[in-house]
Amino acid sequence: MRLKNLSLLLLLVATLAFAVDAESRQSRVDAHLHYVNFMQETNGTRELLEAMDKAGVEKAWIFGLPVIKKWDASAPKRPRYYLGDEAPLYYFSGTDDILARDLLSLPAEQRRRFAPFISGFNPTDMNAAAQVEMLIQRYPGFWQGIGEVLTRHDALTALTAGETPRADHPALMKVYKVAARHKMPVLLHSNLSSLREDEPIFQPELENALTANPDTHFVLAHAGTSESIEALQKPIANLPDILNDLLRRYPNLSVDLSWSVREHYLFKDKDEVDPQWLALIEKFADRFLIGSDKVGKFTGLDDNLDGYAGLLGKLSKEAADRVERRNALELLPPRGAGSVAVSDDPALAQAEPRE
Repeated sequence: MRLKNLSLLLLLVATLAFAVDAESRQSRVDAHLHYVNFMQETNGTRELLEAMDKAGVEKAWIFGLPVIKKWDASAPKRPRYYLGDEAPLYYFSGTDDILARDLLSLPAEQRRRFAPFISGFNPTDMNAAAQVEMLIQRYPGFWQGIGEVLTRHDALTALTAGETPRADHPALMKVYKVAARHKMPVLLHSNLSSLREDEPIFQPELENALTANPDTHFVLAHAGTSESIEALQKPIANLPDILNDLLRRYPNLSVDLSWSVREHYLFKDKDEVDPQWLALIEKFADRFLIGSDKVGKFTGLDDNLDGYAGLLGKLSKEAADRVERRNALELLPPRGAGSVAVSDDPALAQAEPRE
């Protein structure tokens, strides 16, 4: 009898522990998720929804990739990643239709778990803003943001055919106006520095965009960093100071902590949070977001987001909730862009594409 009671007690403790852990992970928002990879392939919505359920992600900012890797005739094998060989990448507008097709095929309850962003345009094409507007009209009420817009991105930029994109390119300035009109946040990848410089030589481009577009809310992807820069040189030593200054002066700026930020900046080691970053995030708790930055494959999404537990556990409860969930939700428009819904039912704001 004692053995049976002990077994029941252990089972109860394990069940309660699982319930507490599950409850603590049911309020996440993944604010950086690519539905396809650089070959425009995806493991699909079923794997994605299962991964979100496992990770306790209630909603995800989701987008394609605006470029696709070319398979050169001289290559003996099809490339699997943009750095796989020296073949170029080129802009691929079909990425948005891939995303829209698959999300619109979902039941409304599942579809509401996603905030789809437009990404499939050339950021150096003066037609880009008109193309974004056309896509909004094609899928009225569907899109909720723009991005990830790829500008200064070291090796990726070097491999992408055509003019070099930058945050303050005239074509993008027009896109930002579209974003403001539809109250859509813009997730912008704009490295602050280059592969060989340890100072923020591209920061003026970002500031030009922020200054000229006060009604557009920007989210700086990866806090202006990327993996290949940190792999070649030490991380930018004064990045927290740079971000502190930018956030203080530009209320239309937020910062994404995904990918290279977590790997190279947030933690001094596996468990110890860098005190400068901790103080900065607490100070501007309403301006930081986290995301998995998964690309086409979604297993391990829970492990990726769990990697921020050390940071979130040291923030105040209010700050942690904002960074993990509320900020990403509050930046989204109340309805999808171009919505003509007449009811408060969010399902009515999701429409099939217009022919």
